[in-house]
Amino acid sequence: MPRAGDYFIVELKRSHIDWGNHRYTDTRDPIDGEGYIPIPVNYARRFGIYNSNHSNTGLGYNLFNCISSDGYFEGVLKAAGSKEAGDIYAKQFEGSGDLKALGRWFSECGARVGDQVKVQWVSPTDIIIELL
Repeated sequence: MPRAGDYFIVELKRSHIDWGNHRYTDTRDPIDGEGYIPIPVNYARRFGIYNSNHSNTGLGYNLFNCISSDGYFEGVLKAAGSKEAGDIYAKQFEGSGDLKALGRWFSECGARVGDQVKVQWVSPTDIIIELL
């Protein structure tokens, strides 16, 4: 479980900002507005950021209360996905029940390919995201 003060910084790529359209799979039709924040696997393992394959799920495991430092985002992020089938460590943050939540934030704050996002825990269940 992450602790207050844990953080990571990632560089945004087109697939993060425009996930619904720029995908590496053709399993569904394109959808405008979807976005996600990648979680580097070394941080997922170090901090214990799990997906729903883990035996423990819920707040602090794969769900996190989140606000953005600019005030444009407030909601719950879900840690999801994996590098390979069955892996318990998450590879991305997405809006819980709303795959467009982070896409709206990216749009509001003007995020572009090459920008960096800092994800920092202020408690085991609460994070702040910041476009650097």
